[in-house]
Amino acid sequence: MAKKLENMANTSSRTLRLLSLLQTHRYWPGEELAGRLGVSIRTLRRDVDRLRELGYPVQAQRGVDGGYQLAPGAALPPLVLDDEEAVALAVGLQAATQGAVAGIAESSVRALAKVVQVMPPRLRRRVEALRAMTVSSGWGTGPAAEPDTLVAVAQACRDAERVEFEYTAANGERTARHVEPLRLVALGRRWYLVGYDLTRHAWRSFRLDRLGRPRNTGVRFRPRELPAEDAAAFVRAGIGSAQAAPHVVEVMVHAPEPAVRAVIGRWAELEPAGEDRCLVRMRTDSLDWPAMALGAVGADFTVHSPPELVDHLRDWGRRFSRATAL
Repeated sequence: MAKKLENMANTSSRTLRLLSLLQTHRYWPGEELAGRLGVSIRTLRRDVDRLRELGYPVQAQRGVDGGYQLAPGAALPPLVLDDEEAVALAVGLQAATQGAVAGIAESSVRALAKVVQVMPPRLRRRVEALRAMTVSSGWGTGPAAEPDTLVAVAQACRDAERVEFEYTAANGERTARHVEPLRLVALGRRWYLVGYDLTRHAWRSFRLDRLGRPRNTGVRFRPRELPAEDAAAFVRAGIGSAQAAPHVVEVMVHAPEPAVRAVIGRWAELEPAGEDRCLVRMRTDSLDWPAMALGAVGADFTVHSPPELVDHLRDWGRRFSRATAL
Protein backbone atom coordinates (compact mmCIF):
# COMPACT_ATOMS: atom_id res chain seq x y z
CA MET A 1 0.00 0.00 0.00
CA ALA A 2 2.82 2.38 0.97
CA LYS A 3 4.59 1.60 -2.29
CA LYS A 4 1.42 2.33 -4.27
CA LEU A 5 0.97 5.69 -2.53
CA GLU A 6 4.60 6.56 -3.25
CA ASN A 7 4.14 5.73 -6.93
CA MET A 8 1.00 7.89 -7.09
CA ALA A 9 2.85 10.80 -5.48
CA ASN A 10 5.75 10.43 -7.93
CA THR A 11 3.35 10.35 -10.88
CA SER A 12 1.49 13.47 -9.68
CA SER A 13 4.75 15.32 -9.10
CA ARG A 14 6.02 14.35 -12.54
CA THR A 15 2.76 15.42 -14.18
CA LEU A 16 3.04 18.85 -12.56
CA ARG A 17 6.65 19.06 -13.71
CA LEU A 18 5.55 18.18 -17.24
CA LEU A 19 2.93 20.92 -17.18
CA SER A 20 5.48 23.41 -15.93
CA LEU A 21 7.86 22.53 -18.77
CA LEU A 22 5.12 22.78 -21.40
CA GLN A 23 4.25 26.26 -20.13
CA THR A 24 7.82 27.51 -20.61
CA HIS A 25 8.34 26.43 -24.22
CA ARG A 26 6.38 26.92 -27.40
CA TYR A 27 7.33 23.42 -28.61
CA TRP A 28 9.16 20.50 -26.97
CA PRO A 29 10.67 17.61 -28.99
CA GLY A 30 9.49 14.35 -27.41
CA GLU A 31 12.98 12.96 -26.75
CA GLU A 32 14.12 16.15 -25.04
CA LEU A 33 10.99 16.38 -22.92
CA ALA A 34 11.28 12.76 -21.81
CA GLY A 35 14.92 13.34 -20.96
CA ARG A 36 14.06 16.34 -18.80
CA LEU A 37 11.57 14.22 -16.87
CA GLY A 38 13.82 11.14 -16.71
CA VAL A 39 11.18 8.83 -18.20
CA SER A 40 10.63 6.79 -21.35
CA ILE A 41 8.67 8.04 -24.36
CA ARG A 42 5.89 5.60 -23.43
CA THR A 43 5.63 7.04 -19.90
CA LEU A 44 5.68 10.56 -21.34
CA ARG A 45 2.67 9.70 -23.53
CA ARG A 46 0.75 8.47 -20.47
CA ASP A 47 1.57 11.68 -18.58
CA VAL A 48 0.40 13.77 -21.53
CA ASP A 49 -2.86 11.81 -21.57
CA ARG A 50 -3.34 12.65 -17.86
CA LEU A 51 -2.95 16.34 -18.61
CA ARG A 52 -5.52 16.10 -21.38
CA GLU A 53 -7.94 14.41 -18.99
CA LEU A 54 -7.48 17.41 -16.68
CA GLY A 55 -8.47 19.73 -19.50
CA TYR A 56 -5.09 20.95 -20.75
CA PRO A 57 -5.00 21.18 -24.59
CA VAL A 58 -1.70 19.37 -25.28
CA GLN A 59 -1.04 18.96 -28.99
CA ALA A 60 1.19 16.16 -30.30
CA GLN A 61 3.20 15.99 -33.51
CA ARG A 62 4.00 12.46 -34.69
CA GLY A 63 7.09 11.22 -36.50
CA VAL A 64 10.84 11.24 -35.96
CA ASP A 65 10.82 14.93 -35.05
CA GLY A 66 7.62 14.61 -33.05
CA GLY A 67 6.94 16.58 -29.93
CA TYR A 68 4.39 18.36 -27.76
CA GLN A 69 3.10 21.84 -27.09
CA LEU A 70 0.23 23.52 -25.25
CA ALA A 71 -2.37 24.82 -27.65
CA PRO A 72 -4.00 28.19 -27.00
CA GLY A 73 -7.36 27.70 -25.31
CA ALA A 74 -10.48 29.75 -24.72
CA ALA A 75 -9.34 30.38 -21.16
CA LEU A 76 -5.98 30.63 -19.45
CA PRO A 77 -5.24 27.33 -17.68
CA PRO A 78 -3.93 27.39 -14.11
CA LEU A 79 -0.20 28.05 -14.04
CA VAL A 80 2.18 25.79 -12.15
CA LEU A 81 4.88 27.82 -10.42
CA ASP A 82 7.61 26.78 -8.04
CA ASP A 83 8.55 28.98 -5.07
CA GLU A 84 11.20 31.02 -6.90
CA GLU A 85 8.97 31.56 -9.93
CA ALA A 86 6.08 32.73 -7.75
CA VAL A 87 8.26 35.28 -5.94
CA ALA A 88 9.76 36.45 -9.25
CA LEU A 89 6.25 36.91 -10.68
CA ALA A 90 5.17 39.02 -7.71
CA VAL A 91 8.31 41.15 -7.86
CA GLY A 92 7.85 41.65 -11.61
CA LEU A 93 4.26 42.78 -11.16
CA GLN A 94 5.36 45.18 -8.44
CA ALA A 95 7.91 46.70 -10.84
CA ALA A 96 5.25 46.89 -13.57
CA THR A 97 3.09 49.13 -11.38
CA GLN A 98 5.76 51.81 -11.87
CA GLY A 99 7.17 50.57 -15.14
CA ALA A 100 7.86 51.56 -18.68
CA VAL A 101 4.88 50.00 -20.46
CA ALA A 102 1.98 52.33 -21.11
CA GLY A 103 -1.41 51.57 -19.60
CA ILE A 104 -0.62 48.50 -17.49
CA ALA A 105 -0.02 50.01 -14.03
CA GLU A 106 -3.63 49.55 -12.85
CA SER A 107 -3.95 46.00 -14.21
CA SER A 108 -0.57 45.13 -12.66
CA VAL A 109 -1.82 46.25 -9.25
CA ARG A 110 -4.90 44.02 -9.58
CA ALA A 111 -2.83 41.04 -10.75
CA LEU A 112 -0.32 41.55 -7.93
CA ALA A 113 -3.09 41.53 -5.33
CA LYS A 114 -4.43 38.22 -6.72
CA VAL A 115 -1.02 36.55 -6.81
CA VAL A 116 -0.08 37.57 -3.27
CA GLN A 117 -3.49 36.50 -1.96
CA VAL A 118 -3.10 32.88 -3.08
CA MET A 119 0.52 32.53 -2.01
CA PRO A 120 1.33 30.32 0.97
CA PRO A 121 2.31 32.35 4.06
CA ARG A 122 6.05 31.62 3.74
CA LEU A 123 6.18 33.11 0.23
CA ARG A 124 3.86 35.97 1.07
CA ARG A 125 6.22 37.06 3.86
CA ARG A 126 9.15 37.10 1.43
CA VAL A 127 7.28 39.24 -1.08
CA GLU A 128 5.92 41.63 1.54
CA ALA A 129 9.40 42.07 3.04
CA LEU A 130 10.84 42.87 -0.37
CA ARG A 131 8.06 45.37 -1.11
CA ALA A 132 8.43 47.05 2.29
CA MET A 133 12.20 47.42 1.96
CA THR A 134 12.19 48.65 -1.66
CA VAL A 135 12.18 52.37 -2.39
CA SER A 136 10.99 53.50 -5.80
CA SER A 137 13.40 55.81 -7.56
CA GLY A 138 10.65 57.08 -9.86
CA TRP A 139 10.69 56.45 -13.57
CA GLY A 140 10.33 60.05 -14.64
CA THR A 141 8.14 61.06 -17.55
CA GLY A 142 9.90 59.53 -20.52
CA PRO A 143 7.99 57.85 -23.36
CA ALA A 144 6.54 54.42 -22.63
CA ALA A 145 6.25 51.38 -24.90
CA GLU A 146 2.80 50.23 -25.97
CA PRO A 147 1.80 46.84 -24.51
CA ASP A 148 0.63 45.46 -27.88
CA THR A 149 3.97 46.37 -29.46
CA LEU A 150 5.92 44.82 -26.59
CA VAL A 151 3.96 41.55 -26.77
CA ALA A 152 4.15 41.29 -30.57
CA VAL A 153 7.90 41.85 -30.65
CA ALA A 154 8.51 39.50 -27.71
CA GLN A 155 6.65 36.71 -29.52
CA ALA A 156 8.67 37.31 -32.70
CA CYS A 157 11.90 37.05 -30.65
CA ARG A 158 10.70 33.83 -29.01
CA ASP A 159 9.65 32.20 -32.27
CA ALA A 160 12.66 33.43 -34.33
CA GLU A 161 10.25 35.00 -36.83
CA ARG A 162 11.09 37.96 -39.03
CA VAL A 163 9.09 41.09 -38.29
CA GLU A 164 8.31 44.29 -40.19
CA PHE A 165 7.58 47.64 -38.57
CA GLU A 166 7.74 51.40 -39.00
CA TYR A 167 10.50 53.19 -37.12
CA THR A 168 10.97 56.87 -36.33
CA ALA A 169 14.60 57.89 -35.85
CA ALA A 170 15.83 60.58 -33.47
CA ASN A 171 15.85 63.14 -36.29
CA GLY A 172 12.20 62.44 -37.10
CA GLU A 173 12.84 60.36 -40.22
CA ARG A 174 10.33 57.51 -40.58
CA THR A 175 11.36 54.33 -42.36
CA ALA A 176 10.07 50.79 -42.94
CA ARG A 177 12.23 48.09 -41.35
CA HIS A 178 12.52 44.34 -41.95
CA VAL A 179 14.30 42.75 -38.98
CA GLU A 180 15.33 39.42 -37.52
CA PRO A 181 14.54 40.09 -33.83
CA LEU A 182 16.85 38.61 -31.21
CA ARG A 183 16.11 40.01 -27.73
CA LEU A 184 14.23 42.70 -25.84
CA VAL A 185 16.24 44.79 -23.39
CA ALA A 186 14.81 47.00 -20.62
CA LEU A 187 17.13 49.83 -19.56
CA GLY A 188 15.76 52.44 -17.18
CA ARG A 189 12.33 53.46 -18.41
CA ARG A 190 12.93 52.41 -21.99
CA TRP A 191 12.60 49.13 -23.89
CA TYR A 192 14.86 48.26 -26.81
CA LEU A 193 14.67 45.59 -29.50
CA VAL A 194 18.00 44.14 -30.63
CA GLY A 195 17.86 42.59 -34.07
CA TYR A 196 19.54 42.21 -37.44
CA ASP A 197 18.30 44.84 -39.92
CA LEU A 198 17.87 43.05 -43.27
CA THR A 199 17.68 46.33 -45.19
CA ARG A 200 20.89 47.82 -43.81
CA HIS A 201 22.61 44.44 -43.36
CA ALA A 202 23.74 45.30 -39.85
CA TRP A 203 22.83 44.76 -36.20
CA ARG A 204 20.68 47.53 -34.73
CA SER A 205 18.85 48.41 -31.52
CA PHE A 206 15.41 50.01 -31.77
CA ARG A 207 13.57 51.94 -29.07
CA LEU A 208 10.12 50.41 -28.72
CA ASP A 209 8.41 53.76 -28.11
CA ARG A 210 9.55 54.76 -31.62
CA LEU A 211 8.45 51.47 -33.19
CA GLY A 212 5.02 51.28 -34.80
CA ARG A 213 2.72 48.71 -36.40
CA PRO A 214 4.84 45.55 -35.95
CA ARG A 215 3.75 42.78 -38.32
CA ASN A 216 4.81 39.13 -38.19
CA THR A 217 5.88 37.82 -41.59
CA GLY A 218 5.60 34.08 -40.90
CA VAL A 219 9.20 33.63 -42.09
CA ARG A 220 11.46 31.84 -39.62
CA PHE A 221 15.22 32.35 -39.43
CA ARG A 222 18.31 30.88 -37.82
CA PRO A 223 19.63 33.47 -35.30
CA ARG A 224 22.92 35.10 -36.23
CA GLU A 225 25.79 35.63 -33.82
CA LEU A 226 25.49 38.97 -32.02
CA PRO A 227 28.75 41.00 -32.08
CA ALA A 228 28.58 41.70 -28.34
CA GLU A 229 28.67 39.89 -25.01
CA ASP A 230 24.88 39.97 -24.85
CA ALA A 231 21.93 42.09 -26.02
CA ALA A 232 22.10 44.45 -23.03
CA ALA A 233 25.79 45.15 -23.68
CA PHE A 234 24.98 45.85 -27.34
CA VAL A 235 22.31 48.41 -26.39
CA ARG A 236 24.56 50.10 -23.82
CA ALA A 237 27.33 50.40 -26.39
CA GLY A 238 24.90 51.98 -28.85
CA ILE A 239 23.65 54.46 -26.26
CA GLY A 240 27.21 55.34 -25.34
CA SER A 241 27.98 56.02 -28.99
CA ALA A 242 24.90 58.21 -29.36
CA GLN A 243 25.82 60.13 -26.24
CA ALA A 244 29.18 60.87 -27.79
CA ALA A 245 27.43 63.21 -30.25
CA PRO A 246 29.27 66.56 -30.42
CA HIS A 247 26.31 68.69 -29.26
CA VAL A 248 24.52 68.26 -25.94
CA VAL A 249 21.54 70.63 -26.01
CA GLU A 250 19.75 71.79 -22.86
CA VAL A 251 16.91 74.27 -23.18
CA MET A 252 14.21 75.59 -20.82
CA VAL A 253 10.92 75.76 -22.75
CA HIS A 254 8.25 78.09 -21.34
CA ALA A 255 5.31 75.77 -21.90
CA PRO A 256 3.70 72.88 -19.99
CA GLU A 257 5.54 69.59 -20.32
CA PRO A 258 2.58 67.67 -21.88
CA ALA A 259 2.24 70.27 -24.65
CA VAL A 260 5.96 70.11 -25.45
CA ARG A 261 5.99 66.31 -25.31
CA ALA A 262 3.16 66.15 -27.85
CA VAL A 263 5.39 67.92 -30.38
CA ILE A 264 8.96 66.71 -29.73
CA GLY A 265 8.65 64.00 -27.06
CA ARG A 266 9.86 61.28 -29.43
CA TRP A 267 13.23 62.93 -29.98
CA ALA A 268 14.10 64.58 -26.68
CA GLU A 269 14.24 63.96 -22.95
CA LEU A 270 11.80 66.15 -21.05
CA GLU A 271 11.71 67.05 -17.37
CA PRO A 272 8.91 69.17 -15.83
CA ALA A 273 10.26 72.34 -14.19
CA GLY A 274 7.04 73.85 -12.89
CA GLU A 275 3.47 74.25 -14.03
CA ASP A 276 4.30 76.04 -17.28
CA ARG A 277 7.94 75.13 -17.95
CA CYS A 278 9.99 72.08 -18.79
CA LEU A 279 13.64 71.27 -19.37
CA VAL A 280 14.46 69.75 -22.76
CA ARG A 281 17.65 67.77 -23.46
CA MET A 282 18.87 66.54 -26.86
CA ARG A 283 22.08 65.00 -28.21
CA THR A 284 22.74 65.65 -31.86
CA ASP A 285 25.38 65.89 -34.57
CA SER A 286 23.76 68.98 -36.08
CA LEU A 287 22.27 72.10 -34.48
CA ASP A 288 19.74 72.43 -37.31
CA TRP A 289 17.52 69.72 -35.85
CA PRO A 290 17.09 71.21 -32.34
CA ALA A 291 16.51 74.63 -33.90
CA MET A 292 13.68 73.24 -36.05
CA ALA A 293 12.22 71.14 -33.24
CA LEU A 294 12.17 74.00 -30.72
CA GLY A 295 10.67 76.32 -33.29
CA ALA A 296 7.89 73.79 -33.92
CA VAL A 297 6.86 73.89 -30.25
CA GLY A 298 5.57 77.44 -30.70
CA ALA A 299 6.68 78.71 -27.28
CA ASP A 300 9.46 80.89 -25.88
CA PHE A 301 12.57 79.13 -24.66
CA THR A 302 15.92 79.86 -23.05
CA VAL A 303 19.09 78.10 -24.19
CA HIS A 304 21.23 76.77 -21.34
CA SER A 305 23.78 74.99 -23.54
CA PRO A 306 25.69 74.83 -25.79
CA PRO A 307 26.73 78.43 -26.62
CA GLU A 308 26.99 77.38 -30.27
CA LEU A 309 23.20 76.92 -30.36
CA VAL A 310 22.70 80.56 -29.36
CA ASP A 311 24.91 81.69 -32.26
CA HIS A 312 23.11 79.27 -34.58
CA LEU A 313 19.68 80.65 -33.63
CA ARG A 314 20.88 84.23 -34.07
CA ASP A 315 22.08 83.37 -37.56
CA TRP A 316 18.69 81.80 -38.35
CA GLY A 317 16.95 84.84 -36.90
CA ARG A 318 18.87 87.24 -39.12
CA ARG A 319 18.03 85.16 -42.19
CA PHE A 320 14.35 84.98 -41.23
CA SER A 321 14.29 88.74 -40.62
CA ARG A 322 15.75 89.39 -44.07
CA ALA A 323 13.12 87.09 -45.58
CA THR A 324 10.25 89.02 -43.99
CA ALA A 325 11.75 92.37 -45.08
CA LEU A 326 11.47 91.51 -48.78
